This record gives sequence, structure tokens and C-alpha cells, in this order.
Amino acid sequence: MPVGEFDERPWGDYLVLADEDDHKVKRIRVLPGKRISYQRHDRRSEHWFIVSGTALVILDEVPRKISDGDTVDVHVGVAHRIENTGTHDLIFIEVQHGEYFGEDDIHRFEDDFGRDQEQRTAGQQRRGVDRPVDQSG
Repeated sequence: MPVGEFDERPWGDYLVLADEDDHKVKRIRVLPGKRISYQRHDRRSEHWFIVSGTALVILDEVPRKISDGDTVDVHVGVAHRIENTGTHDLIFIEVQHGEYFGEDDIHRFEDDFGRDQEQRTAGQQRRGVDRPVDQSG
């Protein structure tokens, strides 16, 4: 995913700020009342810096309230989720560190939008794991 790539998701959006062999950096926006999947990764850890907003973070089923200036470390293999509990956008910077940053390293346990491992894998098989979806049409 090249630097500057922007992607909208059902919960908000993200912008890729850096994409290197050993790390990737994203600016992530979560809309009020939305949350990302409860998920884990096998090949990367994540560090989140909360720029603005309030949230509930779940790390291996342990809840924690966070807000502006807080940080969260998500180690490899730890189930995690972040939910915007405020009335304004939640903005955070995510630094991924590891050996691989592909979307197929997301193992979803729960998802508010009906996405799961099987659906994502089937979509990747149709278009090829390394080929982006053509969104021009």
C-alpha cells in the first residue's frame, strides 16, 4: 500500500503515512459510535497514539478508557479493538512494526459489519492477494 493511499471503511477511514519493509504508519479516523473488528495479528505489533477523541480499547478482553495523548501497545497475537465512545471523530496514529503488514494478517473474532476471515479470504482469492481492488469504476 503506497504512501498517501486513502481507504474508507465502514467504521471510518485511514491514510498511509509511511510504508517500509519493517514498519507502516497510518492516520486512522473512527467515526462516533463505531469500532474496528475485534482482531489479532500474527506478524506485526501496533502502537497507537491518540491524537484526539475518547475511546474504549479492548486488549485480550480487558477494557481500558483512553483519550487525547494516551498510547496503547498491541503486541503480536493480542486480540484488540478500539471503539469511539465520544461525539467527535477519534483520530489516532498507528505504527505497525514487524515482518508483514498485509490485510490477510487480520484474524477477526467479532465484526459489526459482517466481515470475517472467510469472506476476506474469498475476496482475496478472486482478485489475488497482492493486487489492489480497482475502485475506478
